[in-house]
Amino acid sequence: MQLKELIRPLMVHTVTGDVQVEITGIQMDSRLVKPGDLFVAIRGFTVDGHRYVPTAIANGAAAVMVEEPVDSEVPVILVPDSRRAMAIVAAEFYRHPTSELKLIGITGTNGKTTTSYLIEKLLGDAGRHTGVIGTVQMKIGDKTFPTKNTTPEALELQKAFRMMRDEGCEYSVIEVSSHGLALGRTRGSQFHIGVFTNLTQDHLDYHNTMEEYRQAKGLLFSQLGNRYASDPAENAFAVLNADDDASSYYAAITPAQVVTYGIDRPADVRAVGIRITGQGTAFTLETFRGTCDITLQLIGKFNVYNALAAVSVGLIEGLTLAEIKESLEQIPGVNGRFEPVNAGQPYTVLVDYAHTPDSLENVLTTIREFARNKVTCVVGCGGDRDRTKRPLMAQIAAKYSDLAIFTSDNPRSEKPETIIQDMVAGIADSKRENVATIVDRRQAIKEAIRLAEPGDIILIAGKGHETYQEIQGIRYDFDDREVAREAIEAKAQGVNEG
Repeated sequence: MQLKELIRPLMVHTVTGDVQVEITGIQMDSRLVKPGDLFVAIRGFTVDGHRYVPTAIANGAAAVMVEEPVDSEVPVILVPDSRRAMAIVAAEFYRHPTSELKLIGITGTNGKTTTSYLIEKLLGDAGRHTGVIGTVQMKIGDKTFPTKNTTPEALELQKAFRMMRDEGCEYSVIEVSSHGLALGRTRGSQFHIGVFTNLTQDHLDYHNTMEEYRQAKGLLFSQLGNRYASDPAENAFAVLNADDDASSYYAAITPAQVVTYGIDRPADVRAVGIRITGQGTAFTLETFRGTCDITLQLIGKFNVYNALAAVSVGLIEGLTLAEIKESLEQIPGVNGRFEPVNAGQPYTVLVDYAHTPDSLENVLTTIREFARNKVTCVVGCGGDRDRTKRPLMAQIAAKYSDLAIFTSDNPRSEKPETIIQDMVAGIADSKRENVATIVDRRQAIKEAIRLAEPGDIILIAGKGHETYQEIQGIRYDFDDREVAREAIEAKAQGVNEG
């Protein structure tokens, strides 16, 4: 594609150089530039892409897009906002893939990953080819690809959507983070359905206040199409959690049709008569298309909410209740979400991604519903993130556990000891005897398993599916599930690893 064709959609810009040069790719990382690429200089939080224009040109960039004048022997496109312009040219370069896909975006503090895979299961079982992008990975059919962010940059998103469409996908289900929305990563993406799970405290290091956090997530719903068509397939829909107060705000700012789901309040899709055991969760599903009984292999009230969100999407897309029931009841679980680690031990070990006060409380209260013996929680808090949630996480762990072991999560550039001190500060003196601190996460997991007795439940929280631990800018291999399994096997063999 010639440069002049690529930048045609840009209204405000100036060009220096030959606009007929051929562009074969777009990059925002100078290290990835290949001959023929357009390099877009983005101002990040820690890195300014304008500093790397010479590197991009040396690597073969055919043109550069910038916010400020630069010395260049290749064509230069000067724009007011290179991040916004990148989204526009990326959509043009990849031939506007979301106009050919039904795009389903899921936003909320907790439950995005599980809900995305439930929706994929429902659609896939109904014969709809679906791709998924989110915290764990990007998935197209049986192929998986790593992702750096929950919601990739606009350039990566458009490329992924085009790949999905070329692979025959009809749908793309994407987790939409508040960061992604605030930074404009979803610009140029045409959403068919927006799903809201819940809003609880997280990311206040970035958004400063809960009001800002709520508004950032609201961008998904305000961006849903304003056009109404006689064919439902051509309309946009907002699927909102009726039990969360933020839903009234999202309903007010979206032009889309609204479908609500919930448990405690009246809703279009509702679960009643919920029964939770250590083997699963049963409830009666009441919808605007009828009623049926559902028995999930997933455990907990929070998973009922995730299922209801997926049911709402399924109904919008024309699935029958019989199809929905059959699919939901087959799902064994989601990677790193309430995931059991089984190595023949007489006690239960669960690994979960719970890394916010609300998600940790959801998981622990669910465990308490079927626990018969001692509950131990191994948990930490991430470094360089919202410090105000650390004492809250600690309080919840101590409240619902017989033993809470505070340890490292991903300390990043912070000292793990400092993070743990922030957690311990939230514990009342009366609860201190139920709390232990072990900085080394591997040792903390080993200690929890060493102390386990038959019938006990151990929750290892915070990292879930992650297979690394980030310390002082370095990522080390670390998988809670593998560490727990090794500790269980060592205990069974009577090995004392210290």
